Amino acid sequence: MSTERHRGGCLCGAVTFETEAELREVLVCHCSQCRRNSGHLWAATAAPDDEVTIHGRDHLRWYRSSAVAKRGFCSRCGSSLFWKQDGSSSLSIAAGCLELPTGLQIGSHIYVDDASDYYAIHPDEPCRSPDADG
Repeated sequence: MSTERHRGGCLCGAVTFETEAELREVLVCHCSQCRRNSGHLWAATAAPDDEVTIHGRDHLRWYRSSAVAKRGFCSRCGSSLFWKQDGSSSLSIAAGCLELPTGLQIGSHIYVDDASDYYAIHPDEPCRSPDADG
């Protein structure tokens, strides 16, 4: 885990964010919702919601993707930025939207039974049962 200042944002720069919070290791989700939302798989870290400063909130839109969670994206360029479970104090952040260096590593893959058929997860990569980490 990393405790430096992290910055990131969408493709067009309308929505940016920053945090000095300790970021969780990256979880790689292979569920069908994440694949449809991102066009591939969803790799995300997370930080306490109240420790993430979001700039350009007027361009941030939320889509209720399930009965228990919503996804945040830029209304100008469509970049997928966040995932938020209802009632959670944690905000999942798209790892690919962070400026380099991130200092992060993949912790594990989740929902691997739902992965698409055009790629394989490397056998040395850790996999685990999903929980509410997003």
